[in-house]
Amino acid sequence: MTTTHAPLTDVLERTRAEERRRALRALLMDPLMNARHPAFPLVRRHQKALRDWLGNETGWYLQVESGFARLHKRPADRSDATRPAVPGSGAQGTPFSRSRYALLCLLLADLEQSEQQITLGRLGERLIQAAADPALETAGLRFSLEGREQRRDLVAIVRLLLERGVLQRVAGDEEAFVQHGLENDVLYDIDHRMLAALLVTVRGPSLVALEGDCEGLGTRLEAISEGFIPDTEDGRRRALRQGLTARLLDDPVVYWDDLDEDARQYLANQRVAITRRIAEATDLIPEIRAEGVAMVDPQRSLSDRHMPHEGTEGHVTLLVAERLATSPGDQCLTLEQVSGWIVQWRRVHGRHWRRSATEPGTEHALARQAVEQLSGLRLVRMHADGRIEPRPALARFAMDGAPSGGESAGLDMEHESP
Repeated sequence: MTTTHAPLTDVLERTRAEERRRALRALLMDPLMNARHPAFPLVRRHQKALRDWLGNETGWYLQVESGFARLHKRPADRSDATRPAVPGSGAQGTPFSRSRYALLCLLLADLEQSEQQITLGRLGERLIQAAADPALETAGLRFSLEGREQRRDLVAIVRLLLERGVLQRVAGDEEAFVQHGLENDVLYDIDHRMLAALLVTVRGPSLVALEGDCEGLGTRLEAISEGFIPDTEDGRRRALRQGLTARLLDDPVVYWDDLDEDARQYLANQRVAITRRIAEATDLIPEIRAEGVAMVDPQRSLSDRHMPHEGTEGHVTLLVAERLATSPGDQCLTLEQVSGWIVQWRRVHGRHWRRSATEPGTEHALARQAVEQLSGLRLVRMHADGRIEPRPALARFAMDGAPSGGESAGLDMEHESP
């Protein structure tokens, strides 16, 4: 009997393990997942195992309700500005500007106090009132519904909330609102449960204010997201392990130089065990080098930011990556130099680029876009004084002849939005 049933038991366990990996990968890509998501049934089915693994390995809490799942992720590096919210589910959409982020926060605060339904025009009118706060005006925030671009800002935010399931469209069309204004209004239902799940903090912002810990934005952000670490040796080790695991899941590459001494020593001693557990749970492949550790995705799907392969921007980014990878380490590189390279490449490759990119002056925008993309993948570092510093992982683009504009060197690595 044992001989007969053992193979079936093995097959069922492999199936369950594969389902858990698919569910975890889906949660890492979509931390706020509504019931329409294809992986939602898997998350509900394996929620206990997923909750246990995430809680033990990363310190992240998994909330699963009848209509949604919310992974309470917290970025290890809160100073990282390379994780922009975008109106689409992938990283190829247009990143939110600082003003859009501010408007999003104001809109969410207004929705929290709203009834079950609201119109797009009403949301816009309330944003105008909220943005009129003297402190926001002093900071440079301006908003009205008079111009198409500002109406488009509002619609971009609303479409993000539609995608996340916070709003459901009842009637109307957002593009008509952008073109013609309030005469083409849109009606929405509000899902207050999804709205409440958007905010991920350890402490509520109101509690931070009550405790008097509100000296500056940076301090407040630190206070609402800082977890409790027991003042014991076991507690500190656990916090180090969870922080490093979270960082390896979230970041394209973790460099030794970016870690403090305690984290660097712990990862050096435990990197095999940590990366093995991540690999078993996600199918990511550890790549351990002298400069750091990366979890590489052979499926090329577990990242919200990819090395572009197609189009003018993709070709330019690959060209820039190859040139930076082969530049002398002590050379001071700037955006102006990168723009100069693009002018030279335009003479050779311009016939393959879109027409607008061949016009004089467009090299500056192409250079900034390429460098920002490489910075988001931790392949370069942009300094406050404008210097561009190639980072060790960029060397992979010096090996495969990236400037041809064909295949990208290497595989995609983790980089996700919270």
